[in-house]
Amino acid sequence: MSLIYHESVWPYIYAEAISLLCGVFLVAIIKPDKEIGYREGFAIVVLSWTAAGVFGALPFVFSGKLGFIDALFESISGFTTTGSTVFGDLEDLPKGLHFWRAMTQWLGGMGIIILSLAILPLLGIGGMQLYQAEMPGVTKDKLAPRIQDTARILWGVYIFFTIFEVLLLLPAGLNLYEALCHAFTTLATGGFSTRTASVAAFDSAYVDYVITAFMFLAGVNFSLHYRFLKGELDAYFKNEEFRFYVLVGLVAIFICVLFNHLSGTYHNPLLNLRYSVFQVWSIMTTTGYGTADFALWHPVCQLLLLILMFFGGMAGSTGGGVKQIRFLILFKFVRFQIRKLIHPRAVEIIRYDEHKVAESVIQGILGFMALYALVFMIASLLVCAQGIDIITATSAVAATLNNIGPGLAKVGPTQNFGWFPDFSKLVLTFCMLAGRLELYTVVILFSREYWRGARKPLFRF
Repeated sequence: MSLIYHESVWPYIYAEAISLLCGVFLVAIIKPDKEIGYREGFAIVVLSWTAAGVFGALPFVFSGKLGFIDALFESISGFTTTGSTVFGDLEDLPKGLHFWRAMTQWLGGMGIIILSLAILPLLGIGGMQLYQAEMPGVTKDKLAPRIQDTARILWGVYIFFTIFEVLLLLPAGLNLYEALCHAFTTLATGGFSTRTASVAAFDSAYVDYVITAFMFLAGVNFSLHYRFLKGELDAYFKNEEFRFYVLVGLVAIFICVLFNHLSGTYHNPLLNLRYSVFQVWSIMTTTGYGTADFALWHPVCQLLLLILMFFGGMAGSTGGGVKQIRFLILFKFVRFQIRKLIHPRAVEIIRYDEHKVAESVIQGILGFMALYALVFMIASLLVCAQGIDIITATSAVAATLNNIGPGLAKVGPTQNFGWFPDFSKLVLTFCMLAGRLELYTVVILFSREYWRGARKPLFRF
């Protein structure tokens, strides 16, 4: 892309050379180990994502645009599909750097380890351990007997939707470059844009609706897309999580439209509906694009969008957040507890898609929620300790932990994260990585018990 637009290619050549040398060095000194257990799977995934963030930061550093901490923040934000940025004026960035930002999100959307399983048979043995470590949701859909085939299916659907969105954006007047960048970051639910004003810069209802549709699709479990494309036309609405996902979105849209109308934010009903629909799906799918400055909306709408950050997309989607299925089962568990209080002797079970939900699954969800709350509180306290106001700090943590991008107050849709102190940026960078890998995968590495039983690398010398 830099060659096409007659820009310097050296930042990418330097970054590629360093990455290649490090990779060759590690392959040369360490023997391959065919036995990959769950412990090794967790470590491989976390260290791979961290390494991707570090090496992905090099083009930003070598281009002279950012220092290393800012570059690391931007790179991790890309690979984790968060979309928070330290850049103020995006129009000043080289085209190649924009494309690299978009590509980091597109790669991170479906997952770096899943990509390696799809195209590199080197990690074939023990692949399921890596898959489970990277996608540790409540349910996992193994679409094929071999994990490599499952990864190829997921990537096939992902690429199909990406090309489809590009083709739909071109008639709106976007050139191929901008259509590619925005398709990459939409399907990844990342939200990096080539414009400072994000999608609002195009001022096009058609573009808004196309991107809204693909944000919605990106927030859906990709196994459902595959089954639909295979001919199972009822695959979506047979799924209880999908119905819950649609219901939450529609209720949120209704509330935003209502309060934006009552407060006089929009006098044009169609404009109100267009912006409300876009922002609800943008925030709930954790994409983070903006067509309106929702910091100016009614407080109820702002609070609702903040709540939607936590809901996120469906399990098996590219979206972040807690995931819809966890909230669905949690609500069922609360209702179950209330009914038990009213009818102590009643025998009831919690069902999902007509199947009994195992007690271990419910315990896992409750444990995840507790850990999530703990990480959120500690990270918010650390950011507040840097002298940042409560609304900005807590919404920044919510935006990064849920891989959203924008927050409220000083990190609203028209703001950026460049002004944060370096320590706060590192805390938020950790939140992005932990949120993308759903907490347990990262937190487990801080346990001494984990490292007691971990196997050391086998060196050749």
